[in-house]
Amino acid sequence: YWGVRDTLSLEKYGANIRGEQTVIPRTLDLFGTYGIRATFAVVGFLFFETKEQLLAHLPERVPHYDDHDFTPYDGYFAEVGPDYRSDLYHFAPHLIELIRRQPQHELATHTYSHYYCLEPGQTVADFEADLEMAIRVAADRGIRFRSLVFPRNQFNNEYLEVCLRHGITCVRSNEKSWLYEPRNRKQETLLRRSLRLLDAYLPLSGNHNWSPRAVSPKEPVYVPSSGFLRPYLPALRPFEGLRLRRIKAAMTDAARKGLVYHLWWHPHNFGVNQDENFTFLEAILQHYRDLQGRYGFSSCTMHEMAEEIQALHGQSPR
Repeated sequence: YWGVRDTLSLEKYGANIRGEQTVIPRTLDLFGTYGIRATFAVVGFLFFETKEQLLAHLPERVPHYDDHDFTPYDGYFAEVGPDYRSDLYHFAPHLIELIRRQPQHELATHTYSHYYCLEPGQTVADFEADLEMAIRVAADRGIRFRSLVFPRNQFNNEYLEVCLRHGITCVRSNEKSWLYEPRNRKQETLLRRSLRLLDAYLPLSGNHNWSPRAVSPKEPVYVPSSGFLRPYLPALRPFEGLRLRRIKAAMTDAARKGLVYHLWWHPHNFGVNQDENFTFLEAILQHYRDLQGRYGFSSCTMHEMAEEIQALHGQSPR
C-alpha cells in the first residue's frame, strides 16, 4: 500500500492490496511454467515483520516534500498495524521470501519508502539516506541490491551517482516518448494519462523495443521500459483483443529483430479480477514460448540485461 497511499484509500483499493497474497504465488508459478526470469522491485518497508522493527529502522534524514501527502513520516505510521499477520497492507516479509526462494529471479530496490525523486522539497541527500537504509535492511537479510526502479517512474539523472556509489549498477529508464517523460504529480496532465491508457490498446507511440548495443555500458546501466501491462478493466472488456495484439506485435517485432522487449507491472494491478488478469498474462507467456522456439527469444532479469549490455561493449561489470 506504500506506493498508492497518497492517492487511493484502503476503502477504494484495499482489495487490490490484499489480493497480492495470491497474486505473488500465482505469478511465480506461472513464471516457473514458462521459464521466465524476472526482477521484483521491493519497497524497503515491506521487509519487516513488525511495526516495532520498522520504527527502529528510520533513516537519519527523511524527505520534506512540499506536499505532505507524499511522506509516510509525518504521522502516517499511526495507521500501521503491529505486525504482518494483522496488517497485510504494510508488511510482506513472507512474500519477499517466496521470491527469494527462486534464485532465477532478482530482488531489486524500489527505494525504502517509495521515494519520489522529482517532487519538490526533497533533496539528493534525503534520497541517499533513503537508499542507504533500503540497502542496509536488505543486506541484514542476505540480499544485495544491484538494480533500482524509480517509484512513479520519476527517473532523475541527478540521483544516478548516488545509486552507483551504493552499488546500484542498473536502473529502469522510461520509454522514449513525450507520453512517458518523467514528471512530478503537478506536471502530470489528464491528457497524458488518457493517451497512455489509449496507447495500451493502440500503438500511438509505436513500439519501444531497443537494441542492447545502442545502450551505454556506463553504470548505472539503463534498462529501458517497453511498456506497462495494464490490468483488466471490465468497462474495456470488448477491447481486450486489441490490448493483447498490441503487446504480442511488439514482442514479435523484438524477437525477429534481436531487440529487447521489457514489460512491467505491479502485483497489486492483478489484485482484483485475478482470473482475467492471469488468463491475459498466460496468453502473453504462451506467445513468448512460441517466439522462443521460432527465434530463440529469451528472458532475463534487469541485472542480467545490464551485464549483457556491458559484455557487448567489451566491458566487465564491477
